[in-house]
Amino acid sequence: MKLYEVGGAVRDALLGRPVNDRDWVAVGATPQQLLDAGYTPVGRDFPVFLHPRTREEVALARTERKTAPGYHGFAFHAAPDVTLEQDLARRDLTINAMARAEDGTLVDPHGGRRDLQARILRHVSPAFAEDPVRILRLARFAARFTDFRVADETLALMRAMVAAGEVDALVPERVWQELSRGLGEAQPSRMLQVLRDCGALARLLPELDRDWAAGPAPTPGERLQRRVDRGAARGAPLPVQYALLSCAVEGGGSAAPAAEGAAIRPRGPAEPRTASAGPRRQEPRGTAATPLAALAERLRVPTDCRELADTFWREQRALDGARELPPDALLRLLERCDAFRKPERFGLLLQAWMCAAPTRSGAPAEPDAVTARWCEALAAARTVDTAGVAAAAAAAGHSGPAVGEAIRRSRAAAIGRALGRTD
Repeated sequence: MKLYEVGGAVRDALLGRPVNDRDWVAVGATPQQLLDAGYTPVGRDFPVFLHPRTREEVALARTERKTAPGYHGFAFHAAPDVTLEQDLARRDLTINAMARAEDGTLVDPHGGRRDLQARILRHVSPAFAEDPVRILRLARFAARFTDFRVADETLALMRAMVAAGEVDALVPERVWQELSRGLGEAQPSRMLQVLRDCGALARLLPELDRDWAAGPAPTPGERLQRRVDRGAARGAPLPVQYALLSCAVEGGGSAAPAAEGAAIRPRGPAEPRTASAGPRRQEPRGTAATPLAALAERLRVPTDCRELADTFWREQRALDGARELPPDALLRLLERCDAFRKPERFGLLLQAWMCAAPTRSGAPAEPDAVTARWCEALAAARTVDTAGVAAAAAAAGHSGPAVGEAIRRSRAAAIGRALGRTD
């Protein structure tokens, strides 16, 4: 049995990038040999083991054969007679199809090192077309390796895969997995551009592709790319990046901003929560009443991402006008955003707004200053002793909605004092 380090660890070491995870291939071995040596089996579809000391993954050298459409339709063959070269030949890109022996010798049968030096993302063989997930993975690599380009022949192959309907067989969970990882890369806009160049964006995210190039510059697609790249540069977490992505959806929000004066009554300390006590406007899961909801349903987007996206779509214009809003209107928006119960989520909302504002006409030129204003307003409102205000209102003979209104007046007054506003 011989062990070879393979895949991303070899690639990243040659690029001088940090190596976080190491994967290995065992050539000339059987599962029983690895078990006898103390390896722990973890593979479900093919033999993969954990090294007894390092706990790094070791897979038996294997080949694969396409048996059905989509990325599940493969039959794997792992046996001692499978060579390292055969194992590397089944990989997606040349830069991922290199191996390093235990003595440091590089095994590079497909020119991966050459393509690293030339900054090219190139498929290993025509077998690339058998797995549509590889389109998503390549697009994600384009977002990570920002100075690499896609080889012309690889882009042509990807277009043929889209035309053949291969991407239509992708399950939502896998699309979301790759998309969410790509949004966290250095330049997510490159992932979106690669998907659009090969035609996959129109099949996977038609809501974003539809108006991509419509109108004068900057086009909707250019604004979207700037938003997600700004988010990546700021280290924005996934819910923020998804909100920035989904705010490009035409007619996306599930609810319009509350009308002026339609405040949400805060609870008194002893009141049970009712439907009118907070901004919990959520469509039942599965209804997909709006384009934004339909996108979230189709991709099986996690709840934290979809809730932030919906709130951001609904309130971004109101956040734009923060400089002109009086304290009472600022309080109403804080209530609609559920900022008192979920201040952390409100902070994420402000992150999304800061990244999107410069791409939208009519938005303030200094989003950081506006964000500071919102943080100051929320902090001031949260200093109010709601239990004390409620007790005083009750002592004065008030109850129910009147107690909530007393809390609101106190919070608005605190915001006004903090911001130097008396209106």
